[in-house]
Amino acid sequence: MRIAVFSAKPYDQTFLTRANAAGRHTLSFFDARLTVETAPLAVGFECVCAFVNDHLDAAVMEQLHQGGTRLVALRSAGFNHVDLEAAQRLGMTVVRVPAYSPHAVAEHAVALVMSLNRMTFRAYNRVREGNFALDGLLGFDLHGKTVGVIGNGPYRSHLCRHHARFWLPHCGLRPLPKP
Repeated sequence: MRIAVFSAKPYDQTFLTRANAAGRHTLSFFDARLTVETAPLAVGFECVCAFVNDHLDAAVMEQLHQGGTRLVALRSAGFNHVDLEAAQRLGMTVVRVPAYSPHAVAEHAVALVMSLNRMTFRAYNRVREGNFALDGLLGFDLHGKTVGVIGNGPYRSHLCRHHARFWLPHCGLRPLPKP
């Protein structure tokens, strides 16, 4: 299958090429975002692989369809940038990442909390400028603080486990009943 990969970064090329090691597909990587102006690059490709900043509105979907594209593979869980009604009307299939790793999401959330608390984002910039002053960089101990987490899905449960490793009590709020 010929696949046009839009918004391709070097890491996309590395991982997608590795995943295609058997050579079952022909991958063509484009730096450009997928828009009405760049959609003609996909003429003759059965599949378009898009990311979150690509625009797959009705006009783009129609151009893709006219160029022979029948499959849109998203490199994201979100699909709010895709006109699904246009895809259905044109008989195009749209696939996406079913979910992100709850471990990765929880670890990233913990990293953000730690960075905000200890001001590592500011410290990094200061050190690059040769400024080693501690003014404005002092955080506080998280130990003994309570973490509030909204939602009770898989991300929340992993996040609470990670916070428990810091001996942080946590409480959760589920705004709607679980279906």
